[in-house]
Amino acid sequence: MNDDQLLKRANKGDEAAFLLLYERHRAALFRFAYRMLNSVHAAEDITQDCFLSLIRQPERFNAARASLRTYLFAMGRNLVLKHFRDSGYEITVDDLPEEPILRHTPEPLDLLLSEEVSSKVRQAVADLPPLQREALVLFEYEELSLAEIAAVVGADVGTVKMRLHRAREQLRRVLAPYFKSDWVVTGAERYEPKGMRDEQ
Repeated sequence: MNDDQLLKRANKGDEAAFLLLYERHRAALFRFAYRMLNSVHAAEDITQDCFLSLIRQPERFNAARASLRTYLFAMGRNLVLKHFRDSGYEITVDDLPEEPILRHTPEPLDLLLSEEVSSKVRQAVADLPPLQREALVLFEYEELSLAEIAAVVGADVGTVKMRLHRAREQLRRVLAPYFKSDWVVTGAERYEPKGMRDEQ
């Protein structure tokens, strides 16, 4: 049963349908919020608020305009930005100062990554400007397409590509001391700054 059908059943009081929707999308929404805010508590609150809003105002979701996944990510993003604003964080400029890009000669990845290196990667992602971080998290971790990300963040695909490019360059600069190639790997998750997937 697809999301639209489940949501219609949930709106008629079918608790099992709502729970299925919740289980289907909860983890991805939580991961996104957590990677944006670095707070389990805030990510849990945002995830819960998104699903409460969905069940209280189901008419706001239009299946003809976007998938439920895209709609939930957009709602989660709005709550993340509200959290930033409430915390006094100004989100206006996501440009990075131009710095020389460190180049490395590609060579086989033979480094066994330690917890310290994995931690550095997570911190580097967390330190990205919010607009770049959300593009990176949605593309690399949640595997949304560029078009889906554009719909979530309310920007055109070109802007999303630019943010991804800047995020990757920033990661490459920050993590250059730890790696001798263009590959950055964190445990079971892989981030490939250069050409990880076809950007279609």
